[in-house]
This record gives sequence, C-alpha cells and structure tokens, in this order.
Amino acid sequence: MPLVSKINLRVQKTEIDELGHVNNARFLEYLERGRMDWYNCCAPTLNKQSEQHLGTVIVNININYRRECFHETQLSVVTRPCTRGRTSFVLLQEIYDHEDQRVCDAKVTSVVMDMHTRKIVPMPDSLAGQFSRDRNGEMS
Repeated sequence: MPLVSKINLRVQKTEIDELGHVNNARFLEYLERGRMDWYNCCAPTLNKQSEQHLGTVIVNININYRRECFHETQLSVVTRPCTRGRTSFVLLQEIYDHEDQRVCDAKVTSVVMDMHTRKIVPMPDSLAGQFSRDRNGEMS
C-alpha cells in the first residue's frame, strides 16, 4: 500500500508578505517539509547500504494556489506517491487549512541520482515499492 504522510503546521507572522497573506514561495517551503516527512517515513525501506549513495532531485513542480492563507492559520500538508517511471517519480502534495479547504496542490517530479557519479539512475526497488500498480501493471 502506498505511503501517505501528513504534517501539521501553523503560519507564522514571518511568513506573511506585504499583501497580508502567505507568499507563494512559502508554499514551496511547506511542500518541501511535507516531502521530507514522506522520505523520512520511507526511511526504513530506503536506508539499505547499497542505496546510501542515492539521492533525489526535483526536476519539475506544477503548483496550483487555490486560497489565501493568513497568520496563525493551521495547515496540513499531505504527500502521497502518484506515478513512477524507470528513473523518475511524481509525488502529489496538497495543503489544507483548518476548515479542510484545499489551499494548494502540486505535482512534484523528481529523479534518482547517484551522488558519487552525479548521474541519473534507475529507481531502487525500495522506492519503487512505494508506488502501487493496478492488476494491468499500470500506476494507480
């Protein structure tokens, strides 16, 4: 079963821009926190000795800003696997406010890199296993 992670955070005063709401760049930081949590939740399966030299690199983020967020707003960042290829994968991330309204969503495409050679490599089985396939072998 694909791993889904959820983190909660509260908008800080320092994260508000001159328009009085959360700046778009801050949403990218919130999404980064969510991805780090997802990776940490995967850690028991990803920390094999043979995979310690691998890392992930973001190559594309497609983000939709849907609602404003203000100081003290309680947010939840949900991260789940979406699709995968041989060397790349997509995580779906959504941010919800305290009223369970979706305020932001993004599809984040990353590749797996060998940190020694700096080359893109096939996704290890331990990471690929986080993505489910339907009975026809397609991503679900």
